[in-house]
Amino acid sequence: MSTSMFRSLSIFNYRVWFIGALVSNVGAWMQATAQNWVVLTQLTNNDAAAMGVTMALQFAPPLLLVSVTGWVADRFDRRKLIMCTQSTLLLLAVTLGVLLLTGVMTLPLMFGFALALGVVTAFDNPARQAFVSDLVSQENASNAVALNAASFNMARLIGPAVAGVMIVLVGTGWVFLVNAVTFLAMLGALLIMRPHELVARHRRGGPARLADGFRYVAGRPDLVVIFVMVFLLGAFGMNFPIFASTMALEFGRGADGFGLLSSFVAIGSLAGALLAARRERARMRVVIVGAGGFAVASALSVFAPSYEAYAATLVLTGFCVVTTLTTANGYVQTTTDPVLRGRVLALYMAILLGGTPVGAPIVGAVAAHFGPRVAIGLAAIVAVIACAIGASWTLASGRVHRHETKRFLLTVDETRPIQTVAPEPEDFSDEIAGTTPIPLPPGERAPRATPRPRPRHSS
Repeated sequence: MSTSMFRSLSIFNYRVWFIGALVSNVGAWMQATAQNWVVLTQLTNNDAAAMGVTMALQFAPPLLLVSVTGWVADRFDRRKLIMCTQSTLLLLAVTLGVLLLTGVMTLPLMFGFALALGVVTAFDNPARQAFVSDLVSQENASNAVALNAASFNMARLIGPAVAGVMIVLVGTGWVFLVNAVTFLAMLGALLIMRPHELVARHRRGGPARLADGFRYVAGRPDLVVIFVMVFLLGAFGMNFPIFASTMALEFGRGADGFGLLSSFVAIGSLAGALLAARRERARMRVVIVGAGGFAVASALSVFAPSYEAYAATLVLTGFCVVTTLTTANGYVQTTTDPVLRGRVLALYMAILLGGTPVGAPIVGAVAAHFGPRVAIGLAAIVAVIACAIGASWTLASGRVHRHETKRFLLTVDETRPIQTVAPEPEDFSDEIAGTTPIPLPPGERAPRATPRPRPRHSS
């Protein structure tokens, strides 16, 4: 492995963030596993549809609150905002654990807590995603995003397996309490960071600019295509709790078997995230290929004859889905106007997570009535559609060209960082008004007395 894969870890603030996020994410995956198992086996009689409703309630707020959460992530100190959201999530985890240990938890109560978790997460996610870019310089942003995904998936490798064993040994309530303790690692990391080393960013003014994120994305066809693909995968493909839990029951396994399946997904996910960290840039073609690979992996899962075979297909599934989503996240971050990055990322997370309220109840109902294999087959079909949309737009956009010297080789244009939002009057200052010379290729001269061209996207 190249040392450049871990170059962002040489930065103190990012290194502290990485460790804190890893510990916190382990707890988060433990809680997610326990929550899904409680709904499926303790609060219902193996009702996958109820699990789908729970997921829908938890992931609906990021979509419904996207304009507010994105503006908040851009307007306020992200470090302090994350401390507030993480503290609130800690309190919710403690309350859930106590209710389960005392035996008073009911399905309606769980629905209510799922909604509360979703509201807090709606503010937490865009702030955390954008904060990664505050920790490193622009040239390391793509690497930092990929390593952040690696941390997330290392936790996914550990958390569900530990949760499965804990559920069998001590019960689900203690899993929530352990998760509450892990939030302290993230809070501690935020406290010991060096604020003066954070990358400076310009904050825009009031609520009148909430719509900037929507207008920016609407003017970027490449981002629209990315968002459509991510929505389809998030809505119908990213329902692993439904797939894995119902398949575990089909193969006669319990909570430990369910947790182990989630860890197999994480093995492939971690590999995908680390490979993404090696890439210098996030490219749209990787997003498209990853979506196609996810379709193939899901198709293999449909025909898995045994628990072990199904677990093996999940490694490929995890690799493809994380390759797709990590690259999409990095592409959005590194090609978006920094002033609007929080709002655009809020849109991205809302579309990724907000697809779940649409797809999870459908997938859960399909799994309950027709079996989990049919539900996984539906995910494979939708992934094919997502891949086709990305490939069709890339061809239609004129990005694909024949190689200059090799007859059978094609090249694809890449998107550079794009800034299209005109500054507001109060944004002007001597520092901001300073311009940076743009070097021209050798042999070209700047035109005289011609209007300045409007920014163009690579196409």
